[in-house]
Amino acid sequence: MTVITRFAPSPTGTLHVGNLRTALHNWMYAKAHGGRFLLRIDDTDRARSEERHVESIRADLAWLGLALDGEERQSARFDRYEAVFAELVAKQWIYPAYETPDELELRRKVLLGRGLPPIYERSALALTEADRTALEAEGRRPHWRFRLSHIPIVWDDLIRGPQRFDAATMSDPVIRRADGSWLYLLPSVIDDVDMGVTHVVRGEDHVSNTALQLQMFHAMGATPPAFAHEALLTGNEGKLSKRLGSLGVDHFRDAGIESQALVALLARIGTSDPVEPVADAAPLIASFDFGRFGRAPARFDEGELAQLNARIVHQLGFDAVADRLPDGMTSAAWEAIRPNLSTVAEAADWWRVVEGPVDPADLSPDDRAYLAQAAAAAASIDWSADSWPALTGALKETTGRKGKSLFLPLRLALTGREHGPDMATLLPLIGKDRALLRLAASG
Repeated sequence: MTVITRFAPSPTGTLHVGNLRTALHNWMYAKAHGGRFLLRIDDTDRARSEERHVESIRADLAWLGLALDGEERQSARFDRYEAVFAELVAKQWIYPAYETPDELELRRKVLLGRGLPPIYERSALALTEADRTALEAEGRRPHWRFRLSHIPIVWDDLIRGPQRFDAATMSDPVIRRADGSWLYLLPSVIDDVDMGVTHVVRGEDHVSNTALQLQMFHAMGATPPAFAHEALLTGNEGKLSKRLGSLGVDHFRDAGIESQALVALLARIGTSDPVEPVADAAPLIASFDFGRFGRAPARFDEGELAQLNARIVHQLGFDAVADRLPDGMTSAAWEAIRPNLSTVAEAADWWRVVEGPVDPADLSPDDRAYLAQAAAAAASIDWSADSWPALTGALKETTGRKGKSLFLPLRLALTGREHGPDMATLLPLIGKDRALLRLAASG
């Protein structure tokens, strides 16, 4: 059996971090088993679906490195939905119901008032053909419900373990509105059957949908896929965060987050595996196992992501970032500056330090006198060798300074900053001419 997973977003907006995690896990599971990862655009809502969001979804998945093995559009499959719908109506799996939303809400309140669960009472099944004709003559158009078999619904979830629902305690779900438009449940089942989907990975908020859809697979005479319902993401406050719904690829990219960092975090949070700064997805895929997923909500921490991002930036080779670096910045400069970066964009700040000018440091008279000596020493050392050890060695011998008093005034004069990249790698980038000018200006 070839493993086939799918990611099925609605193009009514941009993807948020929870969507990205779902897409990633579907992709990882497929790749871990040599399978296929499909994109299904759930655009049955014609009024709210927009092509710009379709393009955004594709671009976001590409940014994460999630290569697609195929794509389907629900809007191109309406004829197929109609055909299956007609078959299921003929087999009495689907039936028309004529209650208005107000009537249904009133019934719900009555049942709750009696201490009963607000389950649809299947009143529409008692209607005769004459009753339905009369209602339609009044201008009513039916919505359509799937008729559940009142038997236990069971499956072994790949994350949650054995699941059991009593269909008798559930309302027959509406699968089509009175205006003919489709709700999510049935078209998704039809697509999964036709696309050969073997595994559905989605959030635990879909567990009850799965119970309903399992009966729809049965009604179609199809074998259902395996299901994995993962815990939802939470924010730092320890509860479901509305803010997570606004965090998408644009937010992370604007913050300087590398796609590898987001993948490394989303691949592991909510599992028993440690989050590690893995720049290559291969080891993440190799260790991917639903058995390692926990039931507790997965906490998404932007602070943790920022720290992870810095550790991944420190691993990136020059070729991976060259097109994002300032003009003239070399491989040697990147390797010198890289250990001090949290994001690749910060390289531009340090390159300005290299090229100058730098602001003169606020130094004591003693340090200014020391830097005047440093300027003279810098003019006499061999710059073709290791210039920083040569400079500091000469100054230590002539001034008697050591430790912080030896190094810090030099760093301040040469870079304008107290901290930064190793001066042994930075000074050759600054070069003799600029170094002499900066030391002389500070002395």
